[in-house]
Amino acid sequence: MGGRWRLTSLLISRFAADSISRIQPNIAYRRFITNNPLLIPTNQSPNSFITVCNFRPFSSYPYAANHIFDLVGNTNYDYDDEHNKYTEEMFMDDDIDEVTKVSMKAIFLCTSVDLKGLQTEMSSHVVRPTSRSTNHIALRFCNHSSDYTGEENSSRDSYMVVFQYGSAVLLNMEDHEVESYLDIIRRHASGVIRSQDTRKDDYVVKEKPLLSEDMQGGPDYIVLKKLDIDSIRIISSVLGQSIALDYFVSQVDGMVEEFTDINRVMEKTGTFTMERKKLFQLVGKANSNLADVILKVGIFDRSEIAWREAKYAQIYEYLREEYEVTQRFGNLDYKLKFVEHNIHFLQEALQNRKSDLLEWCIIVLLSIENIIGIYEIVRETSIVVI
Repeated sequence: MGGRWRLTSLLISRFAADSISRIQPNIAYRRFITNNPLLIPTNQSPNSFITVCNFRPFSSYPYAANHIFDLVGNTNYDYDDEHNKYTEEMFMDDDIDEVTKVSMKAIFLCTSVDLKGLQTEMSSHVVRPTSRSTNHIALRFCNHSSDYTGEENSSRDSYMVVFQYGSAVLLNMEDHEVESYLDIIRRHASGVIRSQDTRKDDYVVKEKPLLSEDMQGGPDYIVLKKLDIDSIRIISSVLGQSIALDYFVSQVDGMVEEFTDINRVMEKTGTFTMERKKLFQLVGKANSNLADVILKVGIFDRSEIAWREAKYAQIYEYLREEYEVTQRFGNLDYKLKFVEHNIHFLQEALQNRKSDLLEWCIIVLLSIENIIGIYEIVRETSIVVI
């Protein structure tokens, strides 16, 4: 009988030990213990203390400890994976704090800028060009105590990239500072547009040194591993083209609306009252807009910086796709073809009108000549009779 009791007690002890060894503390409890150094003895590490506390506390509520401890029934449970995941999440949260946000403002204020004159005036702020492109210059304005020839800090300094076709992109500048910088451009600008026709756009660049890739895109922002002067030039080129395209599209839309009104009047009255001079002005406006978009803005010109390095090419292609530059130019070209078709039609109508006028003039002249001839015949006849 005693042997049976000893065997029974031995089995119970082994079962209890095995059950206790399977009890693992919850990750939430481990985080609580780890983040509270007062609960950890000074001569032990957090993990050793958690190992010591590897038991289930008693409670009058049967499920009170379930929020702190997890009873894992299988031996495949791995605390190290949970701990690594928690550490990873904390590391990612720390990364968020290291993101630097830089605002960019793109403005289209004129149709042409004298870059040479601007460069002469602001020679101490000109950033050395990194490509052979001559359609823009970049100016740097320090926001700290270092001189202008010191090391560049793109996230702290202010930049202004000015394009020959009239766009300006301002980086890291406050709203109250924008007008003072734009006044510098206006002194070298021609074809300054009205304030109500000025096109503006805002964009945000985030600098994240711990980013695994060179760039990541998002709605109205882009995340870069490093924001340098070439990145600023690439982003500014697309933003400048985008707002310039907006302006020229608005100009073409105005012409389309004007021709639409003419067609409606012709539908009701069967004629139109446009003068030939006005039509020629519309022809010149349409042709100049198309030439400016293709030649000055350079919609189809590839950036030399993007050709040189793949990471800049990735930024360039992403922004062009994001702003739908090619598609918008296709829409502009379609509207210009509509304008061109209406111009040809009105030119033919004016030509026919001019031909009709010339025909009536010829008819009137012939009639006058016939009247004069008849008068002379009657006069000669009357003289002979007398």
